[in-house]
Amino acid sequence: MERSDIYILCIEDEQEVLDAVVRDLEKLEEQFPVETANSAEEAREVIEKLLDDGKKVGLILCDHILPGDNGVELLIELHKDERTHDSRKVLLTGQAGLDDTVRALNEARLHHYIPKPWTREELLEVAVNLLTDFVIEQEEDILPYMITLDAEKLSESIRTRRSISDE
Repeated sequence: MERSDIYILCIEDEQEVLDAVVRDLEKLEEQFPVETANSAEEAREVIEKLLDDGKKVGLILCDHILPGDNGVELLIELHKDERTHDSRKVLLTGQAGLDDTVRALNEARLHHYIPKPWTREELLEVAVNLLTDFVIEQEEDILPYMITLDAEKLSESIRTRRSISDE
């Protein structure tokens, strides 16, 4: 399977938690390279490097409590940046209060909220669904993603695209 130019970025300051997130996403890593960051500042650096190298950030999984800027502030900032506006954003936290969560939903257009502790199945299901939507929206050729992502949804998108372009 060929690695795509679409990356998953996991932002978490607790190494054990970060390792668990990466481990739970292992099934996707063969096609979607996973990058990690321990702070909002490090996340910005990783994103800049990926974008400078012509890569895309398809999925951002972000903790709320981080050193420096918190996760909600970072996700709002990334939503406002046209280069990461379309990235799928997930708040993965046990500590965001209702106000912060509502801000993330409204201002960062959060795609999903996963409370800690999570299950591997839940995290993987959310990641697959969001990456499938990202690929359908952003990629011309979605066939290479059939094995890893939601094949039914991708097939439907291919059929819909074909019927639109055939007219």
